[in-house]
Amino acid sequence: MTHPEIVLVVGEIIVDFTLSQNESGCKLRLGGVVHAARGLWAAGLEYAIAAFCPEYLVENAKQFLSAHGCKDFHWLGNVVGAPNVIVIGEVTELAHQGYEDLLRDEKQIKWLNPLPDLAEYRRVIVFPGKFELSQLSSLFSPDAQITFDIAYDIDDVSSISEFNGRVQTLIISTSSELFAKHGGDTVDGLIRQSRNVASNFLLLKENRGGSRLFNLQDGSVEEIPATLGHTCNSVGVGDVYSAVMVGLAHLGWVEAAWRGCQAATAYSQTTYPDDLKRDLTRAFKLSLETLRSLGGTALPWHDRQLYSIYLAGPDFSYVEKAELDHALRSLTYHNFKLRRPIIEHGELVRPASEGDLLRTYHRDYELLKGCDAIFAIPLERDPGTLVEIGMAIALGKPVVTYDPRHENNNTMVVAGSSVYSSALDTCLNGMFNVLAELRAAKS
Repeated sequence: MTHPEIVLVVGEIIVDFTLSQNESGCKLRLGGVVHAARGLWAAGLEYAIAAFCPEYLVENAKQFLSAHGCKDFHWLGNVVGAPNVIVIGEVTELAHQGYEDLLRDEKQIKWLNPLPDLAEYRRVIVFPGKFELSQLSSLFSPDAQITFDIAYDIDDVSSISEFNGRVQTLIISTSSELFAKHGGDTVDGLIRQSRNVASNFLLLKENRGGSRLFNLQDGSVEEIPATLGHTCNSVGVGDVYSAVMVGLAHLGWVEAAWRGCQAATAYSQTTYPDDLKRDLTRAFKLSLETLRSLGGTALPWHDRQLYSIYLAGPDFSYVEKAELDHALRSLTYHNFKLRRPIIEHGELVRPASEGDLLRTYHRDYELLKGCDAIFAIPLERDPGTLVEIGMAIALGKPVVTYDPRHENNNTMVVAGSSVYSSALDTCLNGMFNVLAELRAAKS
């Protein structure tokens, strides 16, 4: 008996252990393909799980999944030598999230014998992990429609060549090794590689800048903007996007991608499944036409380098500037083009001569005039930074002011900035929105 409507989700079950964040407690929950399962359940879609996990997790996972709509659970392999626990240092993806897979070098996967029969499923989504993909191929029906979400453990699409003829869609994130190797500079190479193995679509998830759905048959591109707000937890958000999109593919891949994006947005704003289901049920009542009309933030990865951001802040070697360094890591991680005047023009000796002061002033001012936006971090009420904020406002340039120490909440800074906040998450969203608006104005 076949199950044409049931989505089979294949991958690892992992325990996510999130370290304490901003005075909140640590959080422990089932991760890996269980993230996708939560999204499918919240979307009202039927699904089954085929998983690799340590034996100690099997019964617990079965119980949780059964309570959240799982139609069947297939245990494919035992993880030995490691607990399959990932420690997560940062949950909002401001920058690299600091994942630590405990005892990863000792980890092995022992395939079960005999393996379950998965040929009854026609819609399959695979999240690659530490298991050998080649051994999966024979488990699926020749007419199965398979989607791969490649986030980790694969840096070349030739790894899935054994599935040729059955791969419908590839899903890739800008944070993946595959993207860094083949798509970091231009998306063209990634599209060419995708056409070698997939027949329909490539979905490129571009974090806070939205996503793009590339039609591999006719060359068309659907931009799906992000809806930016407070991020509660970004872990598993991409998995939810992918699974819900596959589950709703009968609506057409374009609408399915928009709905997957809705599900991902809802998942980023809560870690409670019941709240997720409530929010997603409401969101799905919007028509596709209405969804498109609402807009959002569309700033593709490769377009971010077209806009220069002037860093206004005490970027000096002798200043305690942990918050500035954190912001730099965040902006760099998201592929923004940063111009750092102190780095580019040099750090003045103290005391500086009048000639050096004038020369540096004019060079910094010309650089500021040539940039598209300003990201300001006025630590210790740095006077140079505050002057640069004023200059930028006078020049009509958008200013995002990150004030982590609550030192500059005065009328001119707050009201003059396009975005002002003590939260880096808010300021990062603000920079995405500012540049997305500049991009839209040019189109």
